[in-house]
Amino acid sequence: MSRLPSLGPRGEGWVLVQGVLFVLVAAAGVGVRAAVASPMAELLGLAGATLVILGLGLALAASGSLGRGGAFSALPRPRAGAALVASGPYRLVRHPIYGGIVIAAVGWAIARHSLVAGAMAALLLAFFDLKRRREEAWLEARFPAYAGYAARTRRMIPWLY
Repeated sequence: MSRLPSLGPRGEGWVLVQGVLFVLVAAAGVGVRAAVASPMAELLGLAGATLVILGLGLALAASGSLGRGGAFSALPRPRAGAALVASGPYRLVRHPIYGGIVIAAVGWAIARHSLVAGAMAALLLAFFDLKRRREEAWLEARFPAYAGYAARTRRMIPWLY
């Protein structure tokens, strides 16, 4: 069992902290921005926008996969009656929604030339890693096959982590 706190019967506190971090990432990208030379600014803007689109696409595809299995929930404790999903984006990573959001946050920081947003994206990654650990303890307790799935599948970011 995980030593990380539940923060509510289904992990509601984890979702609350997550929402605060989303606001911080978004606000940081609108606030203080680094001065970047014009040609580089356009290239960074394009690269960042590409990452935002890829990240959100991964998160949305994963949401759809969970919805078909009745497992979709923002809360980390698995829903009663939900099935373990290991297909679609879940073939690549165990938490593609978290990974997609982190990829999008990094893209936002790059597109906005914001070191503060980059730091917030790193904080978001660290947070999702903790939330993932709490969630996986619940998943292992609920689904006997989860340990084998976890052993062969990356955590959040396809081909990287």
